Amino acid sequence: MNGRFPATRPRRLRRSEALRRLVAQTSVQPGRLVLPLFVKEGIAEPQPVASMPGVVQHTRDSLRKAAVDAVQQGVGGLILFGIPAVKDARGSAADEPAGIIQLALRDLTAEVGDDTVLIADLCLCEYTDHGHCGVLADRDVDNDATLDRYAAIACAQAAAGAHVVAPSGMMDGQVGAIRSALDQAGYPGVAICAYSTKYASAFYGPFRDAAEGAPRFGDRAGYQQDARRTTEALREAELDLDEGADIVMIKPALAYLDIIRRVADAVPVPVAAYQVSGEFAMVEAAAARGWLDRDRAIMETLTAISRAGADIIVTYWAAEVARRLS
Repeated sequence: MNGRFPATRPRRLRRSEALRRLVAQTSVQPGRLVLPLFVKEGIAEPQPVASMPGVVQHTRDSLRKAAVDAVQQGVGGLILFGIPAVKDARGSAADEPAGIIQLALRDLTAEVGDDTVLIADLCLCEYTDHGHCGVLADRDVDNDATLDRYAAIACAQAAAGAHVVAPSGMMDGQVGAIRSALDQAGYPGVAICAYSTKYASAFYGPFRDAAEGAPRFGDRAGYQQDARRTTEALREAELDLDEGADIVMIKPALAYLDIIRRVADAVPVPVAAYQVSGEFAMVEAAAARGWLDRDRAIMETLTAISRAGADIIVTYWAAEVARRLS
């Protein structure tokens, strides 16, 4: 009867939390969580993001405090998004030495630079007056002209102290252009976390409130991936690896757990997954109405993302979860 009931009882290993913890195959670790932070130029106080409870647009001062708190809780990395006071067609503020992200990177390099990984989101949507991720030609994003802008931004962010740059615009050839520019400028040690698999998703809405980067016309479906395709995700990741990516990112996370698994099985580098603003907002909204257990839902979603194969998870709950786990 070996292997059959009653000799085999899988429930034996579920009898207590101590047993469940001992045999767990997946764990969420603070050091593998990355906290997104928004910093806005020209504000005197942090500005709450209405669609993301607990998330704010920081001042430089409040950003430093939030960063220190997150690092003290054991968060492994911080990813920065900047909102400039002035936007234009080419996103000039994105690579200015005194641009908001460059100033914030210098602040955090001095404050926590030895204790955590500083990641700079590298895109133009927060900086352009049209809200698209590149420079335009007749209302279409000019891929190759945008690469020149990305290269300049990467060098500015590296000079300001970024350990990792994270190009999120989904332009063809972006990783190669950035790697070449960084190496030529004397920053061969700065890593690239490529948003290799970024879908044109409905779950970005709250983020666009926070980053003030919604497109003024059209959408981004022409350069972000289509949810109905899967093999393209693997191809994009392979292309980015060939161009020099050190980490590949999947975004969003929960709606694309199958993609995380497939990419993780296919690539020899760390895989990051971004638990995006819409995923965060859904749990917070349901919990506020008493429809689900907030803390359990948070941990269950993070565990699912880790179980799918993500080595790194970008989440707005990073500091809170790290505190709880520690």
